[in-house]
Amino acid sequence: MSRTGAQLLVAGLEAAGVDVVFGLPGVHNLAAWEALRESPIRLVGVRHEQAAVYAADGYARVTGRLGVALVTTGPGAANTLGACGEAWASRSPVLVVSTDIPTSLRIRGVHRGVLHECVDQPGMFAPVTKQRFTPATFAELALAAFAAPDAAAQAPARPVYLEIPTDLLSASGDEPAMASARPVAGAPDVEPALDVLAGAQRPLLWAGGGAVAAGASAAVGSLARCLGAPIVTTYQANGVAAGHPLRIGLPPHVPEVGALWDEADLVVAVGSDLDGTMTQNWRMPAPPRLVAINVDEADAAKNWAPDVIVAGDARAACEALALELAGPRDPWVDVAAVRERARASLRSAFPAELGFLDAFAAAVPDETVVLCDMCIPGYWLGGFHPAPAPRRITYPLGWGTLGCAFPQSLGAALAAEGPVVSVSGDGGFLFACGELATVAQERLPLTALIVDDGGYGMLRFDQRKSGAASYGVDLHTPDFVALAASFGLRGEAVDGLGDPFSAALARHVADPQPTVLVARAALEPPPTTSPRWYRPAA
Repeated sequence: MSRTGAQLLVAGLEAAGVDVVFGLPGVHNLAAWEALRESPIRLVGVRHEQAAVYAADGYARVTGRLGVALVTTGPGAANTLGACGEAWASRSPVLVVSTDIPTSLRIRGVHRGVLHECVDQPGMFAPVTKQRFTPATFAELALAAFAAPDAAAQAPARPVYLEIPTDLLSASGDEPAMASARPVAGAPDVEPALDVLAGAQRPLLWAGGGAVAAGASAAVGSLARCLGAPIVTTYQANGVAAGHPLRIGLPPHVPEVGALWDEADLVVAVGSDLDGTMTQNWRMPAPPRLVAINVDEADAAKNWAPDVIVAGDARAACEALALELAGPRDPWVDVAAVRERARASLRSAFPAELGFLDAFAAAVPDETVVLCDMCIPGYWLGGFHPAPAPRRITYPLGWGTLGCAFPQSLGAALAAEGPVVSVSGDGGFLFACGELATVAQERLPLTALIVDDGGYGMLRFDQRKSGAASYGVDLHTPDFVALAASFGLRGEAVDGLGDPFSAALARHVADPQPTVLVARAALEPPPTTSPRWYRPAA
């Protein structure tokens, strides 16, 4: 069957189960837009290329499925890199499709002065993608159109870059024969881990994003019950084993929770690389014994050397271990008591901030998806808002990109079955405030919450802590309610983060139309931020 390159691109996306693409048109990619017009795939046009990848990332985080961004050549491609880096660091299955100048004009490594030309456009993406497809012929494009989406979805998930010269989009040729189905991975070998687990007296189970990717929430809970092990979850794993009596529900940056790590004689890391942000840059002592369950053996061993690596899917590995272990075992610590002590300490030290968490939790139903930005209220929610299930809260660590939450919420709003709330500061929201136009045009059901403290609150705290006067961190910001109204969206402002805020947020979340809620308030940063880490630097 003869098709154009653009039609083959769309056919590859359809074969991968893609139902929405986020993009921005340019002179070089219009053929792809025309092919999408005739496809059942929904095309959402954003106002900046970075937002296209953020939206694809938000969609991928909420669904676990492939998120796709379609952009144009040169500056269009370059504009995506910050968002692509966030998706890479957070291991999101994202496909970035960019065009390039025509093959007849391209001399790789030479800048000839063609419109939008870049000397090495794929090279820009090398640090922030796991694979790059750069077809130079129609036959290569015919294969890459199907191979690139498949590669992005394969574990371990990370972004993939597909670059298509604009003349190949318009060229015609035959569709390739479909490749055979991907081989199914074998069962993970858990035998080497059994003796280590059986001999532990004080095991701790540490669940990361790999547990979410594998759908291992219930399996993690079963393994914890067999071991009598408290469960610590990373930012990405918030919601794993929700409601389980052994799940602590607080981060290890809280001393009462960190003490469990110190007392444990074995840590079982499920789908986690034990990164610097969660371990206070490895100020936590190396565990006496470590069993790592991970689809990527190098990732499992890059920070602390495991005694045993169980290579494979987290769900399958946890289920296999639980079947082999005698259990259940009584927990070696009263998890509920630890949780209550930790919460009492937090409430004593941060009464206003715990009040904000209470007010937020009271306003949002369990099915709400919360997207946190790199702002103080986002730090509190990312670390301390207990998600009732995996994929109900996102946090940008990751790279820690400021301004991500609102554009990510565009993708989440097209993926979630319940309400969507993005949480931004007044500074970060302005990074992508133009996407209010996208929200209004597409009628995306979301609430953009802006906590306005008059500037970059975290940086203001850093300056104050160092004894410096505030400089360059206090911002002139617009009337956000009037800004929302200018796009035809309902906006509302409240003072503080107490009961009036909670009531207003509940109204906005219940509204099926897109809305903007502004809360004028300032918060102190939580113990999860590096200036407040309780462990001393080495």
